[in-house]
Amino acid sequence: MKKFLLLTFGLIAVLLLAQSQNISIKLPSFTPKPTSVINDSGGRQVFVEEESTVISAIEKSVPSVVTVSINATVSRPDSFEIDPFDFFSPRMIPGQRRQVERNIGSGFIVSGDGLVITNKHVVSNTEAAYKVLTNDKKTYDVEKIYRDPLNDLAILKINATGLKPMELGDSSKLKLGQMAIAIGTPLGEFTNTVTKGIISGLGRGITAGSAYEGYVEKLDNVIQTDAPINPGNSGGPLINSSGAAVGVNTAVADSGQSIGFAIPINVVKDLIENFNKNGGSFERPYIGVRYQMIDRQTALLNKAVEGAYLIEVISDSPASKAGLQDEDIITEFDGNKISGDDDQGLAKLILEKKAGDIVVVKAWRNDEIMTFSLTLGSSE
Repeated sequence: MKKFLLLTFGLIAVLLLAQSQNISIKLPSFTPKPTSVINDSGGRQVFVEEESTVISAIEKSVPSVVTVSINATVSRPDSFEIDPFDFFSPRMIPGQRRQVERNIGSGFIVSGDGLVITNKHVVSNTEAAYKVLTNDKKTYDVEKIYRDPLNDLAILKINATGLKPMELGDSSKLKLGQMAIAIGTPLGEFTNTVTKGIISGLGRGITAGSAYEGYVEKLDNVIQTDAPINPGNSGGPLINSSGAAVGVNTAVADSGQSIGFAIPINVVKDLIENFNKNGGSFERPYIGVRYQMIDRQTALLNKAVEGAYLIEVISDSPASKAGLQDEDIITEFDGNKISGDDDQGLAKLILEKKAGDIVVVKAWRNDEIMTFSLTLGSSE
């Protein structure tokens, strides 16, 4: 007790002496601020204070976030009216057509001259007109839509200059537990809504659907996050602590809470590179078949082999020109065996190639393995 009193009086004496001599003494703070470690755009690890970092990241990225709206004609189906006094003579009332305009999704700017990224399902109606509302309350007509045939992504072209593009991060460096911030227009109403969470999972494969946005699509290698994502957020960015987009918000899990998904931003970067390289179009290698996977058990039951069973070989396609036929089973593609348990196995192998590449395909036909030389075609 005496030692404590001596230390207390000693500290008071030092403070009084310092005050009389106009000496400034800085006492250490014992309230630590929450910090985290992130990789900046250059791959360097930096320590950041969480609250100020979130605010800074949002202020940096929000000017690049947009809202996507649709203008379409909706038809109400015909209906019948029953006369209570003449039950057996119902009167048909023809359906009415009306024009509907509403916000349906989100997106973000990727070039100053008017390229915007969103989800393909947001702009899936090919007969509708779409508009983009920017953060500064300006509205632009969408002049052209480039829909990626393989991913749930689309590029919108608007007539604008001087826009602020979103910084694109590197989704290959994401870590579980890393901060994630979602920005968008949930329910088509609340523009630039911000929610925060963490990266909850990586490399997920899901079947995503939304009655509100009217789509069902199989997505592979997506990012899982607990940052709240709602219908209308689709197409908006999932950003990291430095304000760079690491994903494109695309789906929520109907059967769970705080489970949302985003397409990795590296897929978007490849998409933009492919788009620019091909002069404003999407080029994808294809062989021209419709197929169904046959696993090993099904193959044994049917005295066949596992692989990709060709339901249809498209006329005049690369597969047709190579000699493949309906009911063939592709067992090997360019030296890689096809597993009947992997629904996307053949598609992934094709996507690893380029249009014009020549590959060797092995297929089972009439109890015999046949070999074909196939030149990959180009599909937009």
